[in-house]
Amino acid sequence: MTKIIAFANQKGGVGKTTTAINIGASLAAIKKRVLLIDLDQQGNAGTGLGFVRDSYRQSVYGVIMGTATAADNILSTAVPGLHLMPSSQALAAAEAELMDIAGCEYRLRDSLAPICEHYDYILIDCPPALGRLTLNALTAADDVIIPMQCEFYSLEGIQMLTNTIQAVQKQLNPGLNILGVLLTMYDRRYGLTRAVEDDVRGVFGETVFKTVVPRNVRVSEAPSHGKPALFYDFNSSGAQAYLRVATEIVQRSEGEQ
Repeated sequence: MTKIIAFANQKGGVGKTTTAINIGASLAAIKKRVLLIDLDQQGNAGTGLGFVRDSYRQSVYGVIMGTATAADNILSTAVPGLHLMPSSQALAAAEAELMDIAGCEYRLRDSLAPICEHYDYILIDCPPALGRLTLNALTAADDVIIPMQCEFYSLEGIQMLTNTIQAVQKQLNPGLNILGVLLTMYDRRYGLTRAVEDDVRGVFGETVFKTVVPRNVRVSEAPSHGKPALFYDFNSSGAQAYLRVATEIVQRSEGEQ
């Protein structure tokens, strides 16, 4: 059974896209069939996987707007088992264009139905905003993963997102579940990091992944080489952390089935 997971956080700079890319690569490395959908107009998921922006015609924009099929807008990546539905600049207009379309929140969900059987996991990298594109992702998803950085304002931002998730559960997708909160760019040297971790685990309990993703130079360098950290430096602490997170995801998501 296919699991659709949205990576969401309206706060930018929390490692959301990096996490989506590296979880996708890690799941593919353990022999899962994975599709990564880039719903962010910046298109960083594509460049992080080695694609040159505007060198391809495929885009999630046409899929969302109903002018193209999902199957025709998928790219094979250099990572065996990992495919990408890329973003494009046109996606910037989608928020406004969706306003006048009835049932627009279901566009992505409905377009993915014909291709779901080809994948074990479909991962959606959401934009850093709680607009219609993110609502499309949350309506299509079975689960949400919330990446967050250990800093002062993070808990406040998560509360806003959980309020949105609760609204989606009530109105659009009652089966939506928070699969986990993932602490990223973690640095044990700082007292604030440990204090925020304690607060987050105190609020969310076992929903927080056991694994934390450390602040790691190799993870930061990997996108400029168009590679996930796992294929850039397999032995780096960041790459190994994402592998452990992927294992936790499989245990949690497949335990739900």
